[in-house]
Amino acid sequence: MPNSKKTDGWVNVTNGKPSVNQASERARVTRMEDIHAFTEMTGDRNPVHYNEELAKKTPFGKLIVQGGVTTGILNACVAEDLPGPGTVFLGTNLTFRKAVGVGELITGRVEVVSVRDDKPICQLNVSVRDSVGDICVEGTATTYTMPLVGL
Repeated sequence: MPNSKKTDGWVNVTNGKPSVNQASERARVTRMEDIHAFTEMTGDRNPVHYNEELAKKTPFGKLIVQGGVTTGILNACVAEDLPGPGTVFLGTNLTFRKAVGVGELITGRVEVVSVRDDKPICQLNVSVRDSVGDICVEGTATTYTMPLVGL
């Protein structure tokens, strides 16, 4: 008869197995340097990121950072805090609700919705809010956390 005991997929994971409803937040102020760094990485030179005169005439009314700059804070939440070191995204489903300007305080939040016992996989609710609490980005993510012990 095969062993019916489930394997603990969270053995040797740095932060251990997270709990449902556990959450983490990180905050930072966006900078023009973020736009330049993101452009260097991706080639995204959209004028709404660089041309202040033009950007003021758009519905945004200001220079905005790239969406990847805005959502990058979620990477830090996941990889540094929850689930923690060794974690990568398997998938994300994000909705952009409000543009983020240069010099704005943003807060990224991840909250555990479900955790698998047999594999280090979590479902998360994710969001990025601005300094007045408006949702700029929200959605869900699936993460995988690899053990880093002994590597």
